[in-house]
Formats: sequence, C-alpha cells, structure tokens
Amino acid sequence: MTTPTQPLRLKTALKTYPHTQALKAGELTDPAVELVFEDVEPIHRAFAPMARRQAYDVSEMAIVTYLQAKAYDKPVVLLPAVVAARFQQRCIIYNAARGRLDTGSLAGKKVGVRAYTQTTGMWVRAILAQTYGVRLDEIDWVTIDGSHLDEYRDPPFVRRAEPGKQLLPMLRAGELDAAILGNDLPDEPGLEALIGDAAAADRAWYAQHQYVPINHVVVVTKALADSHPQAMRAVYDLLCRGKAAVAAENAGKPNKLLFGYEALRGPLAETIAFCEQQQLLPRMLSVDEIFADSLAVLGEAAR
Repeated sequence: MTTPTQPLRLKTALKTYPHTQALKAGELTDPAVELVFEDVEPIHRAFAPMARRQAYDVSEMAIVTYLQAKAYDKPVVLLPAVVAARFQQRCIIYNAARGRLDTGSLAGKKVGVRAYTQTTGMWVRAILAQTYGVRLDEIDWVTIDGSHLDEYRDPPFVRRAEPGKQLLPMLRAGELDAAILGNDLPDEPGLEALIGDAAAADRAWYAQHQYVPINHVVVVTKALADSHPQAMRAVYDLLCRGKAAVAAENAGKPNKLLFGYEALRGPLAETIAFCEQQQLLPRMLSVDEIFADSLAVLGEAAR
C-alpha cells in the first residue's frame, strides 16, 4: 500500500487581498504544498528579511526590492505574478497652506519619501520625469529609511532626515515642500495632490502605457525552485486560481493583476529602465535574465 505524500510546508508572507483571501483562508489548496502564512503587517516588513536572508519560502515583494535583489545576486526567483498595482499620480502631496506647488516648480524643493528605493517613490519620480519633464537631480530628496538591500547606497542628491523624523509632521511643519506616500496617504484638509486631477492624469498614462504601475510581485527562494520545482508550480497555480476567483468583479477594469511572461514582458522592461534612470540598480538587468530563473520550471503554463 502506497503512503500518501505529505504536502511540502512553505513559510509564506502574503498580504490579504480579494485575490489572495481564499488562498489564505484555506479555501484554495494544492496537494503538493501547504502554505503556512506568517502574520506580517504591514507587508513591506517582509521584504528586507526575504531579500537579505530568504526568511520565507514564498513572499510578496515590492518590484524595486526584487530588482535590486536580483541585481545583487540574491537567491530569490520571481514568479510572473503581480499581486498589487496602482495608479500613482495622487501619491505626491503638498501643504497648500504654505503656497501653491506644481510639477513646474519642484526644482530646489525638499521632497520627502520613506526611502529612495520605495516602489511608490520610483513610480512617482518616473512619471514626474517622463510626463512632466522634471529634472529629478534638481530636487532635494529627503528620506527616513534606507534600502531593503544593505549593499545599496543612495545617490548624492538624496539625504536622510534626522532620526525619529516622520514625513507627515515634516510636511505640516514646512520642513518638506512635498511628500510621496503610498497606502498611508492622509485624508486631511490642506494636504493636496501636487498633480492636478490625478485621476485624469492616470487615465492618460494608462492610455499611453497600457498597464497599471506594478507595486508588488511574488518571489520564492532559489532553494525551493531548485529542489522542489513541483512546489513552485503549485504556488503559481494557486495564485492564478486566486486571480480567477475575482475575475468577474474585475471585468472591464484596468488589469492590476498581470500574470504570465508575455503580459509582464513590456511592463517589466519599462520598470527596469526607470530604475536604471534613477540609479537604483548596481548593474544592467534584462527581462530574459529575470524570466530564465523560473521559465524552465513554469514553462508554457505561465505564458
């Protein structure tokens, strides 16, 4: 009599979204794996441990963190699965009580961002430069955190705020002229979007680029990919099933959940280019180099 094979237990860090809820609740399963979810809140606290020391078998990760990890040859493998994406032009705000500010008057201004490597910051800077012609190196960039990768050093036009400082109090006090925030965007009178009619601006950006800016992807350790390829395939399949479970409610909307190599190729190439332009990567990367890590395992199933 054959003994049933036990599923491989995988330590996993993944935020609860509509498309991951059934997976995290145990409603979507695969006999090859058992995902053991760690309670990480906010999810960005998982990124540095995963990038630096592979603290999880499977982890959500900001796209800039992943690209830096890849460029520094960390043993993490990208699955072609975007689990978080959003339009970004409302994410840069200013204190209207201290006077009008717009994209044409940012030169010489102090703009705060949690870390120069933060993915939201990368996207806002890319849009400022590409769409509005802003010279990024003419802005005084102020950060409160460093990179998730120890090896990375900020460019010379970036400086760290004094220890203990936080972006919103600095913005209110006039210590910053503007600030870039993501999920922590405040709903506060006087703090206004720097880009006028950001929603319309985002629609125009989408019409030109045909994708929603990528925030978070999913990675696995190289050890898992090498020693348990079936488990890696199972994880990807579970993510695909989670996306399929919310397909009806997302129908007709811009696709924020890009899955598969072909869907990701163009957006990922442009994301890499933006990162290179902003001095975020220590070496050149290509989409083919990135895809090679998982293509042999996932193959046609992830086209």
